Amino acid sequence: MDRIYVIGHVNPDTDSIASAVGYAWLLRERDGDDVVAARAGPVNPQTSWVLKRLGLEAPALLTDASPRFESVTRRLDTAAPDDLLQDAWAILNRTGGTAPLVNPDDGKPVGMITGLSLFNLMARHVGAHPRRQSMRISEILDFPCREACDSSVPRFQISVHIRDMLVRVLREEHNDFLIVDEQGLYAGVTRKQDVLNPPRLRLILVDHNEPGQSLGAIEEAELIEILDHHRLGNQSTRAPIRFSVDVVGSTSTLVSERIEEAGLSAPPNIAGLLLAGLLSDTLILTSPTTTPRDHLAAERLGRWAFVRNGPLAGEKLQSYGEQVIEAGAGLSTRDPFDIVSTDIKTYESGGHHFAISQVEVTDLRQLDEHLDELRQALVRLRQERQLDFATLMVTDVVDNTSSLLTVNSPPLLDDLPYPKQQDGTLLASGVVSRKKQLLPVMLSLLEE
Repeated sequence: MDRIYVIGHVNPDTDSIASAVGYAWLLRERDGDDVVAARAGPVNPQTSWVLKRLGLEAPALLTDASPRFESVTRRLDTAAPDDLLQDAWAILNRTGGTAPLVNPDDGKPVGMITGLSLFNLMARHVGAHPRRQSMRISEILDFPCREACDSSVPRFQISVHIRDMLVRVLREEHNDFLIVDEQGLYAGVTRKQDVLNPPRLRLILVDHNEPGQSLGAIEEAELIEILDHHRLGNQSTRAPIRFSVDVVGSTSTLVSERIEEAGLSAPPNIAGLLLAGLLSDTLILTSPTTTPRDHLAAERLGRWAFVRNGPLAGEKLQSYGEQVIEAGAGLSTRDPFDIVSTDIKTYESGGHHFAISQVEVTDLRQLDEHLDELRQALVRLRQERQLDFATLMVTDVVDNTSSLLTVNSPPLLDDLPYPKQQDGTLLASGVVSRKKQLLPVMLSLLEE
């Protein structure tokens, strides 16, 4: 369990995926650690296009941080029920007193031989009768293994969360358990003491720091670092950790700076992924969240990515950025619920639990023919996630303006400084950043 996972927020955008991949690469290259990138949800269409363009695979999917039985399972050697007990005895000597018995015909466990089950066998065959008193150990070892098998050993499925079985584990008198897969086949053995103290998943969070935006059961993980560029909303930790939140347009910018500080240059495909994350989050360096450091990072990443024989040979910042933005823009080819639930952030403020989703288009007129479907999708989103209200921010990346669609809007938001349109939406001219422009205005009204 020395492995470290670098992971972004749920419903990951391109910057979240890119910063996870880039930072994992840096930690492996610089420190030699066992670090892998992960994701907390499905990749969106824009990220899928970028990964395919660069010849990269999507990071591993982690749905939650809660330990499963697989994290405490050891696949010990096995014997068959009809094998001689001496075969199991050899396994017992190597494993410290545990020999699982598995049916060779179907691969399913039938029980386990332990020190206690051997003692019970001896008690049955060694007694007051003269013949039993003189029975030799070698004779007992010629018995079939099934004679010493404890078939009442509890079984647990390898993919099940340990926390869901803790009550049963605590009630069990056995100290060793059999672990099986989804088909009931033998997967290994575990001990009660290991189940009660499972190893924690070691995580580095990128592009977020609020527990509500993290993968499930984050409180059960060992959090060792956070690298982000959003507002503070972090959870408490059991021990001090490295915590970096900086005022830049993307987490990919921060990763590129650390790569440069280490005296390294990212491979062309990883540099191209980080550049896509930066250009996406800053709308090709035009968003109000863009800083001079983002411009420097874009130049740096372009130098590493736009190399001869690389996947982005011949590209420029503008041409590549336009392709990235176009890959994630549009309403016609996507399911309405997918649109409102993909790029989404949830917040708590003033006693309200709410979400703001964002989608990019190249022309706000696209919204007209999809407005009713998107409103219904927002209603469903609010119900499924038990939100007080939900807002969709449809951003025109050409005209740098947004249309806001909200369901169950609280009266406090009637004072939003955006004119209401005939279709019920709000026109937020010049507003393209959820983080820096829309959210602060909403929070100021909700916290009054």
